[in-house]
Amino acid sequence: MAEAYIVDAARTAVGKRGGALAQVHSADLAAHSISALVQRTGVDPGAVDDVILGCCDTIGSQAGDVARTAWLVAGLPDHVPGVTIDRQCGSSQQAVHFAAQGVMSGTQDLVVAGGVQNMSAIPISAAMLVGQQYGFSTPFAESPGWAKRYGDVEVSQFNSAEMIAEKWDLSREEMEAYALASHERARTAIAEGRFTGEIVPFPLADGAVFDTDQCPRETSLEKMAGLDPLAPGGRITAAVASQICDGSSAMLIASEQAVKDHGLTPRARIVHLSVRGDDPVWMLTGPIAATQHALAKSGLSVDDIDLFECNEAFASVVLAWMKETGAPHEKVNVNGGGIALGHPIGATGTRLMTTLLNELERTGGRYGLQTMCEGGGQANVTIIERL
Repeated sequence: MAEAYIVDAARTAVGKRGGALAQVHSADLAAHSISALVQRTGVDPGAVDDVILGCCDTIGSQAGDVARTAWLVAGLPDHVPGVTIDRQCGSSQQAVHFAAQGVMSGTQDLVVAGGVQNMSAIPISAAMLVGQQYGFSTPFAESPGWAKRYGDVEVSQFNSAEMIAEKWDLSREEMEAYALASHERARTAIAEGRFTGEIVPFPLADGAVFDTDQCPRETSLEKMAGLDPLAPGGRITAAVASQICDGSSAMLIASEQAVKDHGLTPRARIVHLSVRGDDPVWMLTGPIAATQHALAKSGLSVDDIDLFECNEAFASVVLAWMKETGAPHEKVNVNGGGIALGHPIGATGTRLMTTLLNELERTGGRYGLQTMCEGGGQANVTIIERL
């Protein structure tokens, strides 16, 4: 099968809720990463076959196929199309998969894959709430077919995170210790400039330039212990959950022929890509079986992987995943994760992959594996090899 290569990657710094990027139109937010990607690679934008962006809650500034709009806002050629996809939290990781599959199939040579989300402007689940205002059914509760299959059970990421903590016997204290490590790792990464090469500074309306992730906090176990749980008697608090935030990210995926024709220097090869489903009520357990499947399919073991990125939707998700897969914490989310750096849903997949790529280069690692839990009980897995 033909190879698919990651030529380069770029992202904005992640803005906290109500922070530096809160007032930025989503199309302009995505256009910024796309423009930087084109400039960094020096590729002829007219040679790009497609633009695939992940985005959830595609209403308001994110409606109307924001991938197409962002490309045009960036001032790039009219004839290049764009498509917006929604695989919930894994949307932009899936964008990379679709881009790579287009290249591997021989039907495409150059594809921009990425994602965008302005969660300050358009709150999480806004599309569902808008639908309810107009009298439309919710995705789960009012479906007779769903009720027949799964019963009258509330489908909620918060419920899932709590269920996982209980099933894998994860104490609140254990999860808070993990969350604190995420913040400490992120602050260290920022202080050492590990993200500098991947972040594209964003000029703000007031003349300032935004170039540093805003979400990491100065916190402590004592502060975390004082928070109320999200559910009475529960173990999950805001301290062990990913942060609502804003950002965009983009990658250029190329075929071997495009690399030769355009004089490109790829930074990584895509070794494996897959997506699996799990129980949608449990929802967030998907990465466990998906990772096991990916390793078996690729012929690699946990020991072969130098770095892992497992999205920190909640601390319980990553802790359970590490227990089941054997991935050691010293190789997982080494620069912090969504608890500290935020989770701009549609943009997170390629944000994580951008960071994974840069960290493999910084440390000299060979293989990196990325996975993330997604709505509907799904999980993508991508394995890349640094070149």
